[in-house]
Order: sequence, then C-alpha cells, then structure tokens
Amino acid sequence: MEISFNGYRENVLTFEYAGAVAAGDLVKMSASGKVAKCSANDAFIGVCLSAKGGCAAVQLDGYTEAKKNGTVNVGYNKLAAAATGVKASESGVDRLVIYSDDTTVGFIL
Repeated sequence: MEISFNGYRENVLTFEYAGAVAAGDLVKMSASGKVAKCSANDAFIGVCLSAKGGCAAVQLDGYTEAKKNGTVNVGYNKLAAAATGVKASESGVDRLVIYSDDTTVGFIL
C-alpha cells in the first residue's frame, strides 16, 4: 500500500497578485489582499496553486511539497524560501516536515 498526505486540511484563498506569480511558487503578502512571489530567505504564507487574470489561488494550510535546497530534516524546522524551493533558515517559520528525500521536502503549512 502506498501512503499519501495530500488533502490534509487544505485551505485555499484567492488573492490578487503583484508581479509574476505562477503555480508552484511560494508566496508572501505584498499589500492588503495581495501576494507576490517570494525571494530567497523570505518567510512564506503558502504556495500558489494557480494564477490567472491577476488572481492567484493560494494554499494556506495542509500538506505540500517543494524542492529542497540544502539539508532539511523531518520534524519541526524553520523553513524559508530559497532561490528554488525551500531551505532550513533561522529567519523562517516553524513547519512540520514529514517527508524529505534528496530533492523534495513535504511539510504542513
């Protein structure tokens, strides 16, 4: 039997976005009711699921996966955006990492 963490407490809100935002991007708040793509070392609020017509569907809770940059262990870690994906960072937000391999990290937002 294969296991799956998808679907756990998924909460999605729609925001306007500033700049270029695409599905899979980690996003941060940029203004009232607006998000922007994270830069390296930014704390993120969620992951963009889709972006179209100036609006982005952003997953704010639940399980998600991202590319791993550096060492990220399972358990609670402070995660922040990296140039691509996420990394462990003292400036990040505590997240529960439940999956980690050579290239991917799975965590609860």
